[in-house]
Amino acid sequence: MQTGDVVFAVIGFGALLAGILPRLLERRPLSMPIAFLGLGMLVFGLPIGLPEADPLAHPKVTEHLTELGVIVALMGAGLKIDRPLSLRGWSSTWRLLAVAMPVTIAGVALLGWWWAGLVPAAALLLGAALAPTDPVLAADVQVGEPTEREDSEDEVRFALTSEAGLNDGLAFPFVYAAIAMAGTTGLGWVGEWAWQDLIYKIAAGVVGGILVGKVLGWLFFRPQAEALRLARHSEGFLALAATFLAYGVVEVAGGYGFLAVFVAARAIRAAERSHDYHQVLHDFAEQTERLLTVLLLLLFGGALVGGLLGPLTWPAALAGLCLIFVIRPLSGFLSLRGAPGHTAEHWVIASFGIRGIGSFYYLSYALTHAAFPGADLIWATIGFVVVVSVVIHGIAVTPVMQLLDRANERTGQGGGPPETEVPSSSTR
Repeated sequence: MQTGDVVFAVIGFGALLAGILPRLLERRPLSMPIAFLGLGMLVFGLPIGLPEADPLAHPKVTEHLTELGVIVALMGAGLKIDRPLSLRGWSSTWRLLAVAMPVTIAGVALLGWWWAGLVPAAALLLGAALAPTDPVLAADVQVGEPTEREDSEDEVRFALTSEAGLNDGLAFPFVYAAIAMAGTTGLGWVGEWAWQDLIYKIAAGVVGGILVGKVLGWLFFRPQAEALRLARHSEGFLALAATFLAYGVVEVAGGYGFLAVFVAARAIRAAERSHDYHQVLHDFAEQTERLLTVLLLLLFGGALVGGLLGPLTWPAALAGLCLIFVIRPLSGFLSLRGAPGHTAEHWVIASFGIRGIGSFYYLSYALTHAAFPGADLIWATIGFVVVVSVVIHGIAVTPVMQLLDRANERTGQGGGPPETEVPSSSTR
């Protein structure tokens, strides 16, 4: 039995389950990430000759696989948000990004240094990697498919989707700060970091994403020649073209590609907001994302079986639990004071900041660009946090969202469940 044949069989079985499980698990207190994480642990625990799934031994492979999973998820998230971008309409998002995320980074970094015994640079990396809400594993708390209704989204699902779309890019400056701290002594790096990593890269990500999105939006919907008006041909793979183009162009220009992908998706959506081609693009991105999620979760399960959590210490584990049950809920809830929605919605938004694949990307990226003492402990801590988040949030999300939807239907607050029907008409 050759290893390659076993790998093909496992991937094929996982892909088949990816098509079946979402229907079987719908409205049940069990998520697809839990199922595939367990499957990965089971398969890699069997003596069938699968290769080692060790992210510490394969940092570049880990970096690029997780990078691919995140950018595809960001495109899907940007396409399915119906609410137009505005300061007031997105006020929950801005609060989570401007208040909850920096407080979360600071809180986790402090605990990583104080409790877990990490050096300051490694502690900051731990906080930066764990701060973003993951766009890959948070599908159960995100908005539904694109619709023609701008008011179709309840505040909880909208806030968590838009936060996940933007905070992956906005956490990057703190990762670069950790890399700079690891490579130098003193504070001489702060000026260059502030200009290049904080200001320029964010601006380049936003501007580049808008430009790429507007060009693609015109190409999809506006050309006079029917052969060039790509929306008429309903080819979903162009979602990947948009993803890679936005990400690659902005990264070449030195900006944050994660930010550019989400912004480009919003610009494409704004080019012809109610066109049913958005549904085609979203569906392809979602299917690709699901396949990548299966692969990544299988490998993560294999890493757990292979001893990823071996270096974990009790102080580090407590710091991770404090993030999930104290730091994120409190910082998120306090940041939402005065935001749209009622108190119960604010608590749900604050509590369901799911950690996942994006954290793995940031950590693997940083470890390929600088040497961090205690890298195995950082990996173990992040792996532990993701496992706890996947299990706790995966079990709780369905009953919690069902209760919230029923309460909103009775009180008339919020939007209830997201609209999932495909628009029946287009604006071709």
